[in-house]
Amino acid sequence: MHLISSAAEMTALSKEARRSGKRIGFVPTMGALHAGHISLVHAARARCDVVVASIFINPTQFGPNEDFSKYPRTFDADCAMLEKEKTDYAFHPSVEEMYPKGAATWVAVEGLSEKLDGQSRPGHFRGVTTVVAKLFNIVQPDMAFFGQKDAAQVAIIRKMVRDLDMDVEIVACPIVREADGLAMSSRNAYLSPEQRRRATVLNRSLMRLQMLMDRGEANSAALIVTGKQVIAEEPAAKLDYFEIVNPETLDPVSEVSGGALIAVAAWVGSTRLIDNMLVPGTTVLGKANR
Repeated sequence: MHLISSAAEMTALSKEARRSGKRIGFVPTMGALHAGHISLVHAARARCDVVVASIFINPTQFGPNEDFSKYPRTFDADCAMLEKEKTDYAFHPSVEEMYPKGAATWVAVEGLSEKLDGQSRPGHFRGVTTVVAKLFNIVQPDMAFFGQKDAAQVAIIRKMVRDLDMDVEIVACPIVREADGLAMSSRNAYLSPEQRRRATVLNRSLMRLQMLMDRGEANSAALIVTGKQVIAEEPAAKLDYFEIVNPETLDPVSEVSGGALIAVAAWVGSTRLIDNMLVPGTTVLGKANR
């Protein structure tokens, strides 16, 4: 594996690979890698000739009172994991490389970026879309792989790619979970053992709704009431949102029978966690979720 810190060098390597007829798969990360990230690397390897993973903790997607300074930084371990998976390039630029002095351009997907996580994290998705657009320009991938856990992010990036005619296919990969159902996240490292145990309430709320849907319940309002009740039963959790939406527009839907995204966010201690579930039969950009 080659470690690259220069944007110009990364672009040159990508252009060389493309000239050779090779397909480039890209996995953007903020480091603190876990099995969820590695599943994206596996997906990229299965479909592409060259795999690039980035490790960049993007300051512009953190709010003034968020956790940028304490976000887990495990660079050496991250590189070891990527090398073990035979990643071809790890792109690890500095903040100065990504945001040169005087940079003043933003990429914002209006209308979507204020929904779900964007409601409680103003400006977050503007930072995400700006850095992802820059990474796409630098790496020039054929395919980019994201985790379905960040469902709102996936919807927003897909919209950005369509609106700006970017020549990259966005691939959303299934959520990877711990044995007890907790969605894998770099922020899980913040949880104490007791908080870690209680954090499974997010997945339990989704599983309760799955049980109701299996019995024929399709009304979103009724399902949301139950989901919120499950979260409320866990005193360690403070609900941020529980919504049932169209997975592309992120607008609320009244029934799940035509497919939907069920999304939840909650605080466990000082750690904000998210989880979601695509209702079987949901179609995203022409592909049915099964």
